[in-house]
Amino acid sequence: MAARRHGPKVLAIVLAGGEGKRLMPLTADRAKPAVPFGGVYRLVDFALSNLANSGYIKMVVLTQYKSHSLDRHVSMTWRMSTVLGNYVTPVPAQQRRGKQWFLGSADAIYQSLNLIHDEKPDIVVVVGADHVYRMDFSQMVEQHIDSGARVSVAAIRQEIGLAYQFGVIEPTDDGDGRIAAFREKPSDPKALADNPNEILASMGNYVFDADALIEAVTTDADNDDSKHDMGGDIVPYFVERGEAYAYDFKDNEIPGATERDKGYWRDVGTIDSYFEAHMDLVSIHPIFNLYNYEWPIVTSPGNYPPAKFVRGGSDEQGIAVSSAVSPGCIISGSVANNSVLGVDARLHSFSHVEDSVLLDGVDIGRHCRVRRAIIDKDVHVPDGVDIGADLDADRARGFTVTDSGIVVIGKGTVIKP
Repeated sequence: MAARRHGPKVLAIVLAGGEGKRLMPLTADRAKPAVPFGGVYRLVDFALSNLANSGYIKMVVLTQYKSHSLDRHVSMTWRMSTVLGNYVTPVPAQQRRGKQWFLGSADAIYQSLNLIHDEKPDIVVVVGADHVYRMDFSQMVEQHIDSGARVSVAAIRQEIGLAYQFGVIEPTDDGDGRIAAFREKPSDPKALADNPNEILASMGNYVFDADALIEAVTTDADNDDSKHDMGGDIVPYFVERGEAYAYDFKDNEIPGATERDKGYWRDVGTIDSYFEAHMDLVSIHPIFNLYNYEWPIVTSPGNYPPAKFVRGGSDEQGIAVSSAVSPGCIISGSVANNSVLGVDARLHSFSHVEDSVLLDGVDIGRHCRVRRAIIDKDVHVPDGVDIGADLDADRARGFTVTDSGIVVIGKGTVIKP
């Protein structure tokens, strides 16, 4: 006898095809959602964990640019019970509708409509793959159904001065949650009625009635003037019909959340925001708490031994202070302070790493100084090299240096002593 299904049938689509130019050089060899984060995770793990914790375990991950490491991570890490028909599967651009790649996020769904037709869901949850946050999407789906919306847009309150960075949602005056206007990066944003210093910014997460999504992306595909973007084209399509509603992220309740990290959300689309999000992890009372086991962020860091702290040359102690240290790391007679160390990173004697992010396999030689740096996978820093102390010298070595003074060393970079 078939099991009885409670509630709507939901399919989750994760948009993971972003090129991530603003995260260069971290995206020189990988898709943006595959960029490592927090020592053991990839950015895509946050979206997938939120969906799984919400109870939505039929997921497709739409990929495009430099997707090998992303496809491999999803395939090796995210496996569901096939007995119940659950799955997480990466789906590359298939050119089902012609000889072109995805022209935008809406076109990515249009070219992948076979996934919706095959699954026959009632509801489609569409989420981005490059944000750091916790969210229970089932609460958003519940509001979506109750409101009668055809699309619901997740919205987070932001300072009005940041409106130029976001798609801005302007709610109707009657307070019923409908969206009166959706404007991309406006210079003259309309403040919220209950707070003149805030606007509602789109989080890039949506809930659709499945038939409405199919209709919208199909209509959009025939519009030569469209940029085929979910926020810029599809949401306004529903706004014009009075069928788009906002879901205020402040109403989302997460089990185990603290007052300090409740409502945390970061778009880590730039080097500076990526760096700052890491610094949010390592304070005593973290701004974003990775240690909430009631709503875990799930991944598989691989088979590595525990981190080890040992004495090095001249009996110097290996120490990590206010730092996140991943499995496989060895800190030998050196110091890591206010830093995040990825899997299998090594720090050798008399070296000091401060306010930095080291990705997997980074090897810091003896007598090195590393400050406010992001060092990508498998980079060896030779003995006696200083990074972050003289930014002009860092630029001369070919390193990327942001306007705020963060030094980024790309994957595979060979550093001369």
